[in-house]
This record gives sequence, C-alpha cells and structure tokens, in this order.
Amino acid sequence: ISHTWFLSIIQNEFRTGKIDLDSTMNLLEKLQISFDFAHVKHVFKKTVDKRKAHTINIEDFRAIYRTIVHRPEFHELFRAYSPNCKILADTELIEFLRKEQYETEACETTALEIILKYEPIEEVRKRRQMSFEGFIRYMSSEDCSIFKNDHRTIYQDMNLPLCDYFISSSHNTYLISDQLIGPSHLWGYTSALLKGCRCLEIDCWDGSNNEPVVYHGHTLTSKIPFRSVIQVIDKYAFVASDYPVVLSLENHCSPKQQEVMADYLESILGDKLLTSTIGDTMVTQLPSPEALKFKILVKNKKVGTTEEGMLRRDLDSHGETGEISEFENMSDEDETNEKAPLYPKSDSSKRKSEHRPSHPPRKKAKIKKIKIAIALSDLVIYTKSEKFVSFEHSLANQKCYENNSIGEVRARKFVTHSAKEFVSHTSRFITRIYPKGTRTNSSNYNPQEFWNVGCQMVALNFQTPGVQMELQNGKFLDNGGCGYILKPEFLRNHNSTFTPHNVGRYGKPMSLSIRVISGHQLPPSNLSKTNKADPLVQIEIYGVPEDQAKKKSSVIKSNALSPRWDETLSFTVQVPELALIRFCVEDEISLVTNEFLGQYTLPLLSLSKG
Repeated sequence: ISHTWFLSIIQNEFRTGKIDLDSTMNLLEKLQISFDFAHVKHVFKKTVDKRKAHTINIEDFRAIYRTIVHRPEFHELFRAYSPNCKILADTELIEFLRKEQYETEACETTALEIILKYEPIEEVRKRRQMSFEGFIRYMSSEDCSIFKNDHRTIYQDMNLPLCDYFISSSHNTYLISDQLIGPSHLWGYTSALLKGCRCLEIDCWDGSNNEPVVYHGHTLTSKIPFRSVIQVIDKYAFVASDYPVVLSLENHCSPKQQEVMADYLESILGDKLLTSTIGDTMVTQLPSPEALKFKILVKNKKVGTTEEGMLRRDLDSHGETGEISEFENMSDEDETNEKAPLYPKSDSSKRKSEHRPSHPPRKKAKIKKIKIAIALSDLVIYTKSEKFVSFEHSLANQKCYENNSIGEVRARKFVTHSAKEFVSHTSRFITRIYPKGTRTNSSNYNPQEFWNVGCQMVALNFQTPGVQMELQNGKFLDNGGCGYILKPEFLRNHNSTFTPHNVGRYGKPMSLSIRVISGHQLPPSNLSKTNKADPLVQIEIYGVPEDQAKKKSSVIKSNALSPRWDETLSFTVQVPELALIRFCVEDEISLVTNEFLGQYTLPLLSLSKG
C-alpha cells in the first residue's frame, strides 16, 4: 500500500521519463520530508555519475528517497512494534508510546491524534493505523523533539516579583560587530527583541541639532538617532513575548537632551511606557512580570524616590534638573569603561538628592555629581540604577526598586569570595552583570557562573555567536521563550544559604543517561570534497562547578549522511535546576583538532525522556 501511495504522488513528474536535480528537490518537498540540499545533491550525483547523464528515472528516485528517508534505526523500532512490519495498529502505537517514549498516560486518543497528524496515506489513516511512512514523519517531528513539549509554552508562575526571575538581557544592543569601529545598527534591537530579549541597552550621547544619538562613546562606531531606536523598540517589543521590556539607558546626555529623550519615550511608546506605579504609590515589593505585561520600563539613574516622583506627576517639570552625588569608586577596574562620567557639576541645583552612601568605600573616593533632567528621572519607576557599594551597604540602604550593575571582573571576585552574600543580594535586588570594557571584539563571558548566584540580568553581546550565546539561547528556550525564567527557590529565598561551590542540602542528585543513537544529514565538513565527515558527539553539562562535565562518543569515519553510534553516556547532576545540557557535533579533522558542525543546548529539566 505504501508503494501505491508513493507512485500516485510521483508518477506524474515522470511522464516524460526522467527528472533533473531541481525536480528531485521539488518532489521531495511535495512528499513533505525535511532534507538537506547538499546531501540530496550528493546522493543524486552518485546516482547519475554511474551513467554519465544528468537525469534520473522513477526507480532511481525511489532509491534516493529510501537512502535519505528510510533510516534503518527507525525501521528497527517500527519492526519491534509492528507484527507484520508494514502497519502499526493504534494499540501497537500506544505500546510504543508507553515503553519507548515514557508517555505513561498514552491512550487511544493520543494514538489517534498522532495518526491523523502524521499518517500521509489516506486509507491507512481511515483504518486508524500507521504506516512506516507515517512513523518516519512522526519520529522526525517536533512532537519527538528532545525538548519537552509543555516547556514550549509559558508554564511557570509569572506572578512573583521581577527579581525572582532570570531575564534575557543584551549588552550594547546597538552594535552588530565589534566595540571600536563596528557599525551601530537598528537591526541589533530588532534581532534581540525577536530572540525574546527583555532588557536592552541604549548608550545615549548628545547629538547635533538637539537630537540625542546612540553609539559606543569615544569610539568610531557609527551613530543612530535615539528617536529611531525607540521607534524600532515600539514596533518589535512584544512580538516574541508579552512580558515587560526594560530599557537600560547608559546616559551621557546633557539635561537638555535628556528632556528630548523623555519626550521621545513618552510620545513614541505612548501607553506602553510605564510612567507610574501599579496600585500603591509606596513601593515595598517589585511587581510581577504578569502585572507588567506589554509595558516598557526605563532603567536609569533617578533623583530621589519613586514616591516623590509620583507626587510631581501632574506638574510640568520641563527645564528642571536634579543632582545626584556618588562616589567614584576607584576599585571598579572594569567598570570605568562602561560608565564614563556624565556632566559633573558642582554648583547647587534646584533639587539636592538625599543620596549619600553610608560609608565611603575603602579606596580613595572622589565624589562626582551628575545632573539629571527631572522629566527623564520621573520616568524611572521600578528600575532605578544605583551604584553598587557593597553587599552590607545594599542590605542596609537599598530599596527594592533600586538595582545595581556590576562588571564581570568584580562580580567574578564576589562569586569566588562572597557567594553567600551575593545570593542573598540577588534574592532581593535586580542585579545586572555586563562584559568588561576590554572585550573590544565583543566577546562574551560564560553567563552560567552568574546565573549560579541568581543574577537576573546577565547581559551578553547578542551579536557574537559562540558557546556563551548558545547557553543563553538554550536557557531561554524554557517557559515558552518569553524571556523570563523563574529562579529556583533557593535563589529566591532571602534566608538561603546556597552557594554554587558548596550546594549542601540544596543538592537533588539526578542520574542522567543519554543514548547517542545516530545522526542524520549532518552538515558536511567544509574541508571535505566528498560530502563526508568523521563525526563525533560531545555532551557537555553546564551548571554549578561540581556539575560541569564533558563526555565524547567515538568517531564514525566518513559518514555525514547517517552516522550510527549506539553509545550511552552517563552523568550525575547535583543541581539539575541550574544545569544546561549542550550537544555538540564535531568533525574530527586530526587527532588534535575538530571542526564544529552543529549544536543544541537546552535546560536539563526541559529534557524529554524517550
């Protein structure tokens, strides 16, 4: 019956006898099979080379189809459950789902849904059965993805305070290559938002004609108008996710152009811009992502408290400026590049902010004064940027809506020397980590070490591919890709004693065994003329230090089309809630070097059994 079905679909194409490569591709598409152009081309070429022609007949096509589609590992599985090796009845499919896919709840309805969705042959479908063709299509579908189906939608509690979530965050979002002479581009914002990023960075400087511009200050990166950036954000903010977007302003503008910025934020974003507290004016706890759906928040320095700003709401504060005094802390070796001083002014201003850290840092500290336009200051509600002094200082003085940015070098020292205080701090306050200024090529640090201590906004250069961004993308696949992931309880609890280096009673050891069965249509090696590769699979665990692990499969010689391993790799993971698993396929070029062919990263707890 499969044969008759197959012929009925393809015979029309062979009316004239033979078809070429393009028609072969079209026909495979018509059969609704996912295939890789390079592999089909290679198999096609092998077929025609034998007879010095450029076309194939109907039998050749059938052979090509079988080579690409009829994977032996699928056949073995199918035969194990199909008594006649031709058809699976719904009861046999249920048995397969329960035994192999660990779908203990599988019942007749589940089986019928799968048959209706994937069985291409109508008469088989009507008999509530599944042919091998349907089985292949099911096994190659999203439903059999290693990523848990119910993690593709939002399933976590979204009603807890903002500081209880990991938030997908980007650094220097306006750059699309390096930090010194690369182009600044609106595409940086569009692509980050479409990837579900929820915290964007905007570096603002005074431009000509009273138009603020966005670029990497004191470098040759090109400039884009602030206005255009806000227009793009307005357009794309909620395409990938309904949850709030935070605009992290790195503000180097004069008060006059800060007012222009405030005007643009209000006029372009309109109702999307959060301009007042939700509910109570007194802020004792941050609102939840759910309460802030479809809202855009401004993160910037602020004069005074949110409550004072709220009292001024209906007054016209144009032309008014406030002043903030803060210590220039000389110990932030890696922070000097990120925060160039704003306009230092020593004259007394209309409003002095009651804002002096309780005890000066140990190194010699200069006080710098920063002028802020009240119009912009009052747009800061729940995300007030506050210079980080020390964990003790924050615990004693910091308000829940004040958040700190800490450079990666300083943050790494805290992870090593005061992890418990760091965890306590991030359970209360949103903490943003950013790459050190010397990463002029826009390279990234490993975000895992900062997620391990509960940092919410671990900002990465989205424009730079590599393992670090793969971990970022993998982590945020979770919870429907909405850009907010609930932190584990031990990173939300104010009294937690968890530290990544000593997980103690917070460990929930889990044994993980992964059977690497086969690969299919791997990208051939760039260095191979014959479409061959010598592939191996490396499985890596990222998490708390004692969970970091790597294991490799053996190498399969010269087979990129359908390498077969059948090997089991096992791991024990102490803190599965923080672990990510990365599957990396490489081509062994020589004993010392491998070429990267592809990877897939996902949270360990989003791994589907089966």
